[in-house]
Amino acid sequence: MKKTYNIKGMTCNGCVASVEEKISNIDGVKSVKANLEKGELEIDSEKLFSVTALKNVLPDKYAITEKESIHTETISFTEQKSKWQQLKPLFLILFYIAVASNLMEYKNWEFKNVMLNYMGLFYIVFSFFKFLDLKGFPDSFKMYDPIAKRIGVYGWVYPFIETALGLLFLFRVEIPLALVVTLVILGATTYGVVKTLLDKKAIKCACLGTALNLPMTEATFIENTIMIMMALTMLFI
Repeated sequence: MKKTYNIKGMTCNGCVASVEEKISNIDGVKSVKANLEKGELEIDSEKLFSVTALKNVLPDKYAITEKESIHTETISFTEQKSKWQQLKPLFLILFYIAVASNLMEYKNWEFKNVMLNYMGLFYIVFSFFKFLDLKGFPDSFKMYDPIAKRIGVYGWVYPFIETALGLLFLFRVEIPLALVVTLVILGATTYGVVKTLLDKKAIKCACLGTALNLPMTEATFIENTIMIMMALTMLFI
């Protein structure tokens, strides 16, 4: 069952991620979505929770009140449609990266160089979006990445790691090292993504930071898998 609450005190995307994480840890909660602009908190759970129960897991800065919420099949259909619409920026970015990777080698096209270009541009572009909200990214990232959950500073340095890897691939420097690091960090993230999908938790994907409101879907798994397969291919060719 779904219920919507009014919530005050959220001032940034980091607050949104923090609220969603704390509420999602309550037993019986299937999914949670906080809306910064509307000041709303939507919870899908096995049972209804009192306002007091929700307040107990959140810092005092957040104020929650009940709000009447009506959910019909029509609303569910609209939400499902908007979910795929939200993924449009991700698909467009991956498409442009693929095109640019090939155009960079149009004079002397080689599959190996195209892959290196793709991996380099992938990291540079994706790290750029993370830098747009560097303060809010770590909170969103640790909701599913196992390393970020255990090592708090990892979420803060991750965008810098991506930038460094992107430069290594584009400038063809220390490629073997960059490939190994890619397997480690994306392997860990992919594990977290798969676990989140299997647990059917509705959380935001931090792959493009918090600037874009992207839901965690199979598309996140696919984009990471592509990079992992490229890294494995490059190590053995």
